[in-house]
Amino acid sequence: MDLSVRLVLAIRDWVARWSGLGTSLLLGAYLVAHQRRALPGPADVAALAVLVASSSRLLVRRLRPTYAEEHRHLELALVTHAVVGVEALVTLVGSDQGRSYQPAVYAVLMLAAVLTRPIVAAGSVAFTILLEAGLLLADGSPPGYARLFAPLVLALLFTSSNFAIFKTEVARVRRFAHARFDAELQKMKDAARSYRVLTGPGGSVGPRPSSKGEDDRAYYGAVEEIRSALQFALDLVRSTLKLRTAVLLWQDAGGQYFRVQELCSSEQGLSTGPFPAHDGIVAAAVSGRKLVTVTGTRAARHVPYYPRSVAVGCVCAVPVVDHGHVRGVLLVDRPEKTAISGHEEGVLLTATRFIQRAIENERVFAQLERAKLEQGKLYRAADRLAAATTEAQVIEVGVNSARKFTAFDFAVVTLFDRNALEHEICAASGEDMQSYVGRRFAHNSGLVSMSIANRHPLPYRGDYDPIRQLVFARGIELPPLSSLLVVPLLVHERALGSLVLGSKRRGAFGGAARTTLEVLASHLAVSLANARMLKRLEELATVDGLTGLLNKRALMDSASQKIRSAQRFGKALSVLICDLDHFKRVNDEHGHDVGDAVIRQFAEILHAARRDIDVVGRFGGEEFVVICEETAETGALQLAERIRAELEARVLSGVAEGLRITCSIGVATFPSAGRDWEALFKSADEALYASKRGGRNRVTLWDERVHAAA
Repeated sequence: MDLSVRLVLAIRDWVARWSGLGTSLLLGAYLVAHQRRALPGPADVAALAVLVASSSRLLVRRLRPTYAEEHRHLELALVTHAVVGVEALVTLVGSDQGRSYQPAVYAVLMLAAVLTRPIVAAGSVAFTILLEAGLLLADGSPPGYARLFAPLVLALLFTSSNFAIFKTEVARVRRFAHARFDAELQKMKDAARSYRVLTGPGGSVGPRPSSKGEDDRAYYGAVEEIRSALQFALDLVRSTLKLRTAVLLWQDAGGQYFRVQELCSSEQGLSTGPFPAHDGIVAAAVSGRKLVTVTGTRAARHVPYYPRSVAVGCVCAVPVVDHGHVRGVLLVDRPEKTAISGHEEGVLLTATRFIQRAIENERVFAQLERAKLEQGKLYRAADRLAAATTEAQVIEVGVNSARKFTAFDFAVVTLFDRNALEHEICAASGEDMQSYVGRRFAHNSGLVSMSIANRHPLPYRGDYDPIRQLVFARGIELPPLSSLLVVPLLVHERALGSLVLGSKRRGAFGGAARTTLEVLASHLAVSLANARMLKRLEELATVDGLTGLLNKRALMDSASQKIRSAQRFGKALSVLICDLDHFKRVNDEHGHDVGDAVIRQFAEILHAARRDIDVVGRFGGEEFVVICEETAETGALQLAERIRAELEARVLSGVAEGLRITCSIGVATFPSAGRDWEALFKSADEALYASKRGGRNRVTLWDERVHAAA
């Protein structure tokens, strides 16, 4: 990007960032200058209009989605605008009546201290003190230190005290709200886990690695649907059988206790547990896996959820069996000492089957919903990978996409060089992982090498043992980990590298997460191959295949840009045209292989002599062009002479013994030799042929005499 464009963009960004505060300063200065005016004049009305318009613009920017990127400067501008507005009101009302409105300034500072960052609050206080001091000095009365320092001390004390009190209170309320939210979220997850809606690797009950956002909403929806179905079943059973209480007890993960999952009762304040799983009628129903009824005076001893003594004449327990395991118990009671009839037993058994089926159906729906969410994430990741055009972009998108599927503490991407049989760590993410980038290791017995050789992810279960397992090579130590996954990046069974993920949490890469990461790795590998192919196509389109320098088309494009920059900023620019002497004789006497070797080694000399801002290209055959930016005649001649002398002194390696090559160089400088590329190149070409006519192996600078001789 041109310097002028960068300068314009920088000025634009600076103005956009600080224009609000600058408007506040200008309006404050105007308020100080006109503070003695009793009635508003036309200029005052105009200033007020500017204040209203600027405040409206700032509020509109405050409501934009990009507000977070500029919030500090925007908040400071909004607060200072409010201070100027209040001070303007005090000034326009008058010194006597305006004092009653003075506390409004400190109210603005209080809001700034509570609602903004400390640096914004400090800037607001400094602006207010500066404005107050200016207004006091401008009112014409003797200032006095007391009058000057009183607003300063009051503003500092008022803002700091409000910051300490209100900020602390706001932080406390936020912590309380977050704690309540986390407790509700954990309660929901526990319910989902108990219903086996939330499953971990291998289908076992446990927390999923990524449980935020859409996943949480899916779990919450599934749990609410199950609770609605259970409440409906309990209400129906209680009203049909004229029961006092119908409770669904659900077993915890260890199987030692039951808790009340849902209930329907005419009593208030029932206990929710936990209740021992090996006592009373509940234990009998679980062990026998059948309906159990107790009638009479003993029934009250089998009802654990009443906190006080309640008359119970009959209690019945029905186990809820899920996939061969007792997960819960439907426990009902009534005050009458009437045994449960056969018809009532049928109703209770039907209710337990309904409960089990409702949970199972919602479990399936939740799994489908999660699968849909995972597929959506995978599709979005594939789209982002397809849009990436460079290796760095592909790797960055791939690692960020992997975080959508599982939580890990570090990620490493390695690239495999099949010719050298070496691996290179090209990207690393995680704490203190940047030191790994650029390290190379041999294709030996590490997990990365084994994974690529076997075309299979390792380790098998994702468990990492640092004592027995070597990931990269000896000397490349990893931080403490419990889980590890090395996924090869394969395209048509050709290994490009590997994706290495590590986590301190055990079981992070099992089950569905492992499968999804394997699919993501396949997309990553294809995108990586496409990025390499695109890079290769760009190189073929712009780079000379023999020398690695720019080809003629790319050289012409770069030359046009350099000339435009020199024209815009009036800077010097020089062009060197280099041609190998008697090169046709080299091809005729030694063959084209030797000629190609000579061209390559001359290209190496040119590339080594160039600066970072210079451009070197092969114009055709044995002719090369060097474009030197910000280089006048003296510097261009020195560079050309250094190139000529180095080629003359070099003993070319890998070519015919005793073969030495020289070159002729023509130099032309902008603007004396031409003001556009065509004229400048023609002048350099005339200087080159002057070197040829003068005996070759020399450097010629273009001037009017060279032009006349041409």
